[in-house]
Amino acid sequence: MRSPRQIMCAAVLAFQSIVLGLATPVLITIEEVPKAVSLTVGLGLAVAALVIASLLRAEWAYFLGFALQLAALALGFVVPVMVVLGLLFGALWTAAYLLGKRIERQSTAVENHSHPPA
Repeated sequence: MRSPRQIMCAAVLAFQSIVLGLATPVLITIEEVPKAVSLTVGLGLAVAALVIASLLRAEWAYFLGFALQLAALALGFVVPVMVVLGLLFGALWTAAYLLGKRIERQSTAVENHSHPPA
């Protein structure tokens, strides 16, 4: 069974991948970044978000999620609105991570309490 933290963090990354993918045309048309660079950065980050979401069964993948948040925030140096979106998704990621971890701890405590050792 998937953990609440895994489900919430994967949802954040799925929505973030859409936003990152949609940043690609903005990079090309509005910011006039070369097409090859725009596709590599925008779609690369979008795909990375989906790959990280699929790896969340491993504890180390959550740290990749935090690194992705920093990369999305750094995209704000090119597309200024991405600073706001980067901060927003960074906050959502952190909240999903911390709240999911708290739910996991409480579930474990309840489970251990309801099944005392024999």
